[in-house]
Amino acid sequence: MANIIEISDLSAPELMPYTDTSEKELEASGIFVAESPNVIKTALNSGYTPISVLCERKYINIQPNNIIELCEDIPVYTAASQVLTALTGYKLTQGVLCAMRRKPLPDAAGILKNAERIAVLEDIMNQTNIGAIFRSAAALGFDAVLLTPSCSDPLFRRSIRVSMGTVFQLPWAYLDSKPPYYIKVLEEYGFASAAMALRNDTVSIDDPKLTSEKKLAVILGTEGSGLKAETISACDYTIKIPMQNGVDSLNVAAASALAFWELRKK
Repeated sequence: MANIIEISDLSAPELMPYTDTSEKELEASGIFVAESPNVIKTALNSGYTPISVLCERKYINIQPNNIIELCEDIPVYTAASQVLTALTGYKLTQGVLCAMRRKPLPDAAGILKNAERIAVLEDIMNQTNIGAIFRSAAALGFDAVLLTPSCSDPLFRRSIRVSMGTVFQLPWAYLDSKPPYYIKVLEEYGFASAAMALRNDTVSIDDPKLTSEKKLAVILGTEGSGLKAETISACDYTIKIPMQNGVDSLNVAAASALAFWELRKK
């Protein structure tokens, strides 16, 4: 049975996950916050453990996807919309948040052993781009995402929301090696590496050599500076999406979707 608790003190320590603006501190505590009923349900179905729910009062008895019932005996903190906005600093999307415990990350080696198509993100910090890349990778048949140590955490709230919960469904891990040394790790597990970069010495993204590779890693760099020159040089292929009308490039998230579609397992 749901444990409904009316919020009376916005500074109560048990509300910390919803008021703490430092997601790094939440990460250090082994906690993340999922937002919206569909995303929360995806996390629950993926084995994440809920700690508490924050729910707008008017949704308590009409909660989409029965989130409160699925979370069973954990505390459900509630108040009117304006109180929750004051608590969190923003208006809740569909009226519900859920604080959850992180799971231990899989080992990158285990992912590399069993995957055939992976996305590798090098130093990408923009949380919106991280979330969008995960969503495209999941939708277009990639097996996993690996990130260099400088990437933003996929379980930060914006990335979770933009990914529509696919960060819970797709295996991901951080690589131990920094650029460009992780390319050697990919090679050890039989992956050909394809760097997406704005260079002239590229192969076409629809080159049959790419799709014929049994194991392929698509390497994506940060907005602005892109991949490190050393990373590009270490890769087996450099690929570029042809542009028209004077446009020099696409946003990394849009480029990833095109690349994943073209280079998916066929």
